[in-house]
Amino acid sequence: MERIRELLNTSYLHKRGYTGKGITVAVMDTGLFCHKDFAGRVMGFYDVINGEKECYDDNGHGTHVAGIIGSSGCAGMGQYMGMAPGCNLLPIKVLDRKGGGNTDQVKEAIEWLLSQKEKYRVRILNISVGMLKNAGEEEQVELIKLVEDVWDAGIVVVAAAGNNGPAENSVTIPGICRSIITVGSSDDKEQIVRGQGLRRGYSGRGPTDSCVMKPEILAPGTQIISCDMKENGYTTKSGTSMATPVVAGAIALLLSKYPWMTPKDVKLKLYHTADRSCDSKWLHVWGCLDLVKLLK
Repeated sequence: MERIRELLNTSYLHKRGYTGKGITVAVMDTGLFCHKDFAGRVMGFYDVINGEKECYDDNGHGTHVAGIIGSSGCAGMGQYMGMAPGCNLLPIKVLDRKGGGNTDQVKEAIEWLLSQKEKYRVRILNISVGMLKNAGEEEQVELIKLVEDVWDAGIVVVAAAGNNGPAENSVTIPGICRSIITVGSSDDKEQIVRGQGLRRGYSGRGPTDSCVMKPEILAPGTQIISCDMKENGYTTKSGTSMATPVVAGAIALLLSKYPWMTPKDVKLKLYHTADRSCDSKWLHVWGCLDLVKLLK
């Protein structure tokens, strides 16, 4: 995260009081380990896999994602601070210890989220998981509809483009959803991809079957150090799953400055402030996240 903060100049914004305070980000993933870096900011927990009441993460993916969004960096002397270290977190466990899940479990999670959004003041939903296109058509349609319901309820939905690039039409579901914000990795062409188990250009690309440009925005996603589920430590992961919480955290900062913004407002602001110099003709995205410009 130290590299990401330097690239995006997050310290400049944190020093000016924009930390995401008062903004709750729901994280639909493998759960959350109660890491020291989340102390006092975990608003609740919902587990559709095992029905547990206390926070846990038997995989580690969800904890890593949440750390990118909102780690205080306390256990690492500030070195691994997340994008929005003052935000609140609402972990929702929809994936098991192997990272598997199904549409019915996601449906239950979203129904719970919509019923609790006022209680927890949820403004953002981070979805760093996806369904492959070989899933049944009914399942695909249902998942996209569920995600659109969250967006229509006034919650900004940020989803991963998936790691099945570089071919066209390789964005995973629900990232293909027209209304939501889909995130790809800006550094999937760099040498740091080597040794990460990912091919160069791994980030999912559009256009979709409906000729929709996806992903809209790119952010760093390769070799990011964030919270681990063991002993308040840290670990490294790569993928669009990691790029997505970078954008979700950036939106938490934005909403802490402009709390009246709707999901549509947020998406429009991302469009107008994206750094188009990082784009290429074959990628067809708005550009890369420009955090300082986003908050102007």
